[in-house]
This record gives sequence, C-alpha cells and structure tokens, in this order.
Amino acid sequence: MIRPELLMPAGNIEKLKYAIKYGADAVYLGVVDFSLRAMRKGELITLDNLAYAIDTAKKMGAKAYLTLNIFGFNSDIKALEACMDKIVDSKPDALIISDVGIMRLAKKYMPNTDIHVSTQANILNYEAVRFWQDMGATRAILARELPIKDVAEIKQKVPDMELECFIHGAQCVSFSGRCLLSDYMTNGERKANSGNCSQPCRWSYKLVEETRPGQYYEIAENEKGTHILSTKDLCLVRHLKEMIEAGIDSFKVEGRTKSLYYVSAVAKAYREAIDAVLRNPNADMQSYFEELLKVGNRGYTTGFYLGEGYPKDGYSYDISKGLAGADFLCEFWGEKYNSEGINTTELEPQASDWYKIKTKNKFNKNEDIEIISPSEKFITQVIEIKNMKGEELELANTNDELLVRLTQAPKEFQYALARTVGIKGGG
Repeated sequence: MIRPELLMPAGNIEKLKYAIKYGADAVYLGVVDFSLRAMRKGELITLDNLAYAIDTAKKMGAKAYLTLNIFGFNSDIKALEACMDKIVDSKPDALIISDVGIMRLAKKYMPNTDIHVSTQANILNYEAVRFWQDMGATRAILARELPIKDVAEIKQKVPDMELECFIHGAQCVSFSGRCLLSDYMTNGERKANSGNCSQPCRWSYKLVEETRPGQYYEIAENEKGTHILSTKDLCLVRHLKEMIEAGIDSFKVEGRTKSLYYVSAVAKAYREAIDAVLRNPNADMQSYFEELLKVGNRGYTTGFYLGEGYPKDGYSYDISKGLAGADFLCEFWGEKYNSEGINTTELEPQASDWYKIKTKNKFNKNEDIEIISPSEKFITQVIEIKNMKGEELELANTNDELLVRLTQAPKEFQYALARTVGIKGGG
C-alpha cells in the first residue's frame, strides 16, 4: 500500500508547528484576502511573514501549500498581482487555486510551482481531472460529493495526476462550498467565497406564516429551534483502507479556524491510524475514532464517500457548534523549573520539575488529566499548582499562566497538551 500524505490546516504559525509535530506531512495555509478562511487569532500568517511560515514548515520536514482559492473579481486580480513578488519569494511547494484567472497569474509569475486545483472547482469526473492536467495542474482536490468507488476510477483513468480528498472536518451544505447564503443574509458584508462566511447553515431557524407576523412556529419539535441546513462533520478514519486502496495521494483535514488542540489531536489520531493501516490493512480503527470524539464535532458522518448519496442521518438538526468529548485543559508552554525556581528547560526532566502552562479550562489540584504529545498519551495526576509568584493554588482558572507538577510529566513537554479523562457521555 502506498503511504498517503496527511495534509493538515495551518491557521496560524503556532498551529502550523503543532500540526507538523503531531504528524502532518504537509500543511496548507492562506493569507487574508486570497483564501477562503480569514483568521483572527494567534500569530497570523500575512504577506509579511509568509516566507517565514513556509520556511518553518520546510525546516520541520513538511511541505507547505499556499491557498489562493477565492473566486477573484478584477479588484482581486489587481491586488494579487501587486503582491506576487512576496508570494514568489515565499517559495510555497504548491498553490491551491480555483479561479482560472488566478491560475493564469500563477503560471506567469511562478511557472515552476505546482498547482493544486481547489475543491471549489467541483471536480467530479476523470475528464475534469484531465482538463486541469492539460492546464498544467499537478493535483486535483476532488469534490466531497464523490463516492470512493468514483475516486478509484478517476485514479485508474488518470494515474499520473495526484488526487487529494477530504477525510475529516466540517462540511458545507452547498455544493463543494459554492454558497451565497452568507452574502444574502448579511447584505453582502460577509461573503462566503471571499473568506468571510458567517455560516448561516449553522443558524437556528423557525417558521413564520406571512399573515401572522411575529408568530413563530418550530420547524421541528425542539426548544432550540432547528438547524435544518447544518451537516454533521466528516470522519473517514474507519474507511482509510478503502481510501488508500483507491489510490488517493493526499488525505486532507478541514479546519484552519479550529483550535490548537483540535489540529494537534486530529493530526495525531490520523497519523497513527494511517500508519496502523499501512502496517496491517485490517487494523481495527475504533480506538482512533474514539480519539476523534474527544475533539469538537457536530456528530460524525461519512458524507457521500460510501456511495449511497448523502445519508439521512448526516445532519445535526439539534446543534450548530461542535461539542468536544473532552475539555482542553491546558497548553504546555515549553518551560520547566526546579523547586528553587531555576529554569531547567534545557535539562533532562526530573520528577520534581514544575511545568509552565496556559490554562484553557479549569482543573483542580489532585485531579486526573490526560496528556497528549507528539509521541505520548497517558493519564497523570496534578500534584501541585502555583501561580507565577510562587503562591500555591487549589484550582487552575481559565486563561491563567501557571506552574504545575505532575505524577508523570510529558517527555516532549514543548508541544504537550492536557485534556479531561474519558469521553463525555461515554462516546
């Protein structure tokens, strides 16, 4: 079996580093104005630090693909051409493009850079793949609406073209993301295909009868209303064998706006699951599926991939926001100290070491927590908590910078994360 690429989102530079450390072979990233996700938190990737971000990925042993996948108006083309020098200097491994005008610019300024055709291009058949290959593309990112058997046929018909498929993450109710709901419902202020979707498919809707203004009726019996357009999240971890056998070159995870914990935990689960299938094609995937229940999701579905159309249970009618089966408790900040407060980050870990953390959710002294790192996963206990002044605490509050001591500490503490034990609701 051929080893497929695990392609993870890099919403900012910190997530880029964690995605790679937790197992990504490649990352995809974008800059504001030219990609379909506008990031607002962390060390954002901009035209000014784009070269640094891509160079960081390469030094960590991964490829970096730049998304330029908006549908461009004249003003967008002019703006893109004005900054092509910075994009050229950043040296991405490939450009992800959906607009043929932007593709023409890319070929003009970066003739030796690979072009990946975005899922926004709605590629559904082998003739479309051949068309893009004739245009100079090296990879087709197939539409989510394809069953695995069709993907396998495309690979058979066009074996020398790389194929990329989504395997995990949020889905759009429209055809491969080409949606105007956000544009319409925000009076043109939040354009979905310009990177600023307001996600109206996740809103809660009620029914109004036009002759009875102000009288609202539930579309379904639910006190929260009904999320009639909200699809469940895609999860294909239990079908990796079929996808590898279909000849898919790259497995893509959605989520540039997702949290650091999400990116890390999902990368770790799929990295380990892919490697397990490559060792044993009949490996049981249930444990990896359970790991993915611990990150935010709206319930999981296999989407169109099993070839029976979109499943009737593929919509999350009762929720719009993803709920995680485990709470993200803290991020280790890559520093540790001995009992005298001396920084021992560069020394071998000792049982008495204190680790600097940034809390995301509350936890208590003596509480059991689960640690994950690029190479580990284990349950440990919080022995002591203190603030940066050295004062002992019984509780770690949200968004605090603290020091903790544990019964077992992570070896790769520079990239370690902690979460609650088990799965809420039993999975």
